[in-house]
Amino acid sequence: MTTLKGGAFLTATTSPKQVFIPEEWNDEQTLLMETVRDFFIEEVHSIGIEKAAQIDVSKDLPLILEVFHKAAALGFCGVSIEEEYGGMDLDFNTSLYLMEALAHGFSFATTIGAQTSIGSLPIVFYGTPEQKSQYLPGIATGEIKAAYALTEPSAGSDANSGKTKATLNAAGTHYHLTGQKMWITNGGFADVFIVFAKIEDDKNLSAFIVEKAFGGITIGKEEKKLGIKASSTTQVFFEDCPVPKNNLLGTREGGFKMALNILNTGRIKLCAGALGGSKFATTRAIEYASQRKQFGQPIADFGAIKYKIGEMVMRIHTAETATYRTGFNVDQKSKELMADGMKPSEAKLKAVKEFAIECALLKVAGSEVLDYVVDEVLQVHGGMGFAVETGIELGYRDARITRIYEGTNEINRLLSVAELTKRAIKTKEIDLIGAGKKIPGYLIKQLLPFKSKSGLNQERRLIENLKKLFILLSGAAGNKLKEKMVDEQEMVMNLADILNMAFLAESTLLRYEKLAQTTSHNAENLKAQHQILQLYLYESIQLARKLGEDLISSYATGTERRTMNWLTSILLPKYNVNPKELRRAIANHAIKKGKYPF
Repeated sequence: MTTLKGGAFLTATTSPKQVFIPEEWNDEQTLLMETVRDFFIEEVHSIGIEKAAQIDVSKDLPLILEVFHKAAALGFCGVSIEEEYGGMDLDFNTSLYLMEALAHGFSFATTIGAQTSIGSLPIVFYGTPEQKSQYLPGIATGEIKAAYALTEPSAGSDANSGKTKATLNAAGTHYHLTGQKMWITNGGFADVFIVFAKIEDDKNLSAFIVEKAFGGITIGKEEKKLGIKASSTTQVFFEDCPVPKNNLLGTREGGFKMALNILNTGRIKLCAGALGGSKFATTRAIEYASQRKQFGQPIADFGAIKYKIGEMVMRIHTAETATYRTGFNVDQKSKELMADGMKPSEAKLKAVKEFAIECALLKVAGSEVLDYVVDEVLQVHGGMGFAVETGIELGYRDARITRIYEGTNEINRLLSVAELTKRAIKTKEIDLIGAGKKIPGYLIKQLLPFKSKSGLNQERRLIENLKKLFILLSGAAGNKLKEKMVDEQEMVMNLADILNMAFLAESTLLRYEKLAQTTSHNAENLKAQHQILQLYLYESIQLARKLGEDLISSYATGTERRTMNWLTSILLPKYNVNPKELRRAIANHAIKKGKYPF
């Protein structure tokens, strides 16, 4: 019997023993991560940050492919491919850890990331044994370069509206593809494309494995982009492209669900990569601030700079904690499903789908942490950050795409709440209705005098209150607006942000609690993690209160509005900590370490 449920963190109580924390990486995993990181430092950083910042696929494709093939020779392209087809077949959480390390390759990482994720996972999860044998060994070695062709000029977030058509020939041997795809990563040099198209008059997409050698394919010119310039991005045109019938991937009309499932994987992997970039950038800021002197002292001594460093470390730490908590849950779910007799590839796919809510939340969290960090790191560097020679502007430009691809952050906010609502109302997997009925009694208890029995009781209570606020607001607004609620996207996005803060805050608490229970923990790190928990919770309460009040003002008036605002204030009382001193303490810990400290 399976027990792990995606989204259940909202209504369930989780023990620290049930979560994975980054302090638990074993020596083998750490060595693999360091190997990837060191590879990119040697191959990319060694050419000079200024030169790396100016690499452009339009003129430097041979260099980019040289790095790609060196990475493939070390096995980086086969991290999620089964061993029988030449891959490493890493567990999901370790593959996330590897994605974090890939971030040291700047936009080279996008090339390899597409190969290891969206370019190959459709075959890993949905391919027949014959398809896997034909394509996966070459993808794992880098001999076959892969791309994923879903987006069209008129079909972005609404992917199922794509117009690319597949028509079976009279002999019944080949589908002929005609259509246009855009924003195709690796499009300029890919040998194989995972292409989504509608067969004849079908309502839903199907997926195909399409070799460039089949003919009828024209590759557009490289797109000129704001960032990730070392990544190939092109349009791809199909004109009566003949695809063997056996290259239909999965089932007919199963492509839309396939695309959604693959995106779940891509979202959390994007988050891991964003965190790797954030850690690297934060370390650069700490190094620079410690060396740069003004008014006779390092700028790292100034409160304004400590604010930035403390805030960056806090935001990275909380998102990182929730990411690897989720990756571990995916692995545990896979094991449960396989124990029930499910095939490994099917179990892994279903496990990721189970945590679609968390994947969407983390995509938003990771990408927005990265955008915040690169902006502040550039600010710490001042005028030097604006110059190409430091490479800071490279990170600033490259980061911006992360809030757009794998589904925009707006789409992911809406998706997280929509999926949670579906599991509560349609499939009854999460008992939000039952949790909502308990809210009145819970609120009465909040009015009673609060006595803290231990140092963390207040934090636990406030995190539980963030969860209850989401349940209260979503229930009240949903009952008032009913089916119209889906059209109130601003309100739904407010709910998504409250949900995300509750998830990250709880994850941070659980990491601190679990670390505190270990005999080998570092006392300074533990203290800093407690300070991070306090700061994140302080900021979350401030923001959640505003989001809640905005949402209430968007649908309620009069007595209802006053009552809901009063209930919000009961759930989110003042949390009396000193945010300035917390940030300074976190920053001092990082500055002492000389890098991102965890």
